[in-house]
Amino acid sequence: MISDIVIQLVNQYGYLFFFLAFCLGPLGIPVPNELTILTGGILSNNGVLNPWIVYMVILAGLFTAITFAYFAGRIFGEKFKPKFQNNRHFLKAEKLFEQHGDIAMCLGMLIPVVRYILPVFVGLNGVSYKKFALISYLSAFAWTTTFFAFGKFFGHHILNLLDTIDPKLAVAALIIAVGTFIITKWFKLIFTA
Repeated sequence: MISDIVIQLVNQYGYLFFFLAFCLGPLGIPVPNELTILTGGILSNNGVLNPWIVYMVILAGLFTAITFAYFAGRIFGEKFKPKFQNNRHFLKAEKLFEQHGDIAMCLGMLIPVVRYILPVFVGLNGVSYKKFALISYLSAFAWTTTFFAFGKFFGHHILNLLDTIDPKLAVAALIIAVGTFIITKWFKLIFTA
């Protein structure tokens, strides 16, 4: 079970695990952020971890990752942007970002993988750091708070359910369900605006 792996890593590395899981997530840490936050909430509810420290470490790791991604896009964007100018996916994303940039930055934080790629795109498009920080950090705060509180208060029920289901199937179902919900809401916002 993936939660058992997270617990083993927490036993070995303590709070540092949570920071690294979010900070280095874009570089290939194979632990889903949602389950990591839920596990942090559960462990803090059991008294194993201090809830304030574990939450602040999670938030600091995520802020570090998205800030680094933003500045990477900002600094190296001019070199790489011309290479993508003829890519239809890039052009479509750029048009969508021009029309709904603030909403895209906000909702992008809720979607796995996108939360780490979108800041690069935002920096590449020259959005000011002040605007990026305001929207992205507030979205990250809301997302992490929701999942952490959910893990703290309902995590045992979720883990009991996941123990009865194949872990790969459970993670896939959770990602598909959340992704479908978010994409549906996003398209409604885009096409009704």
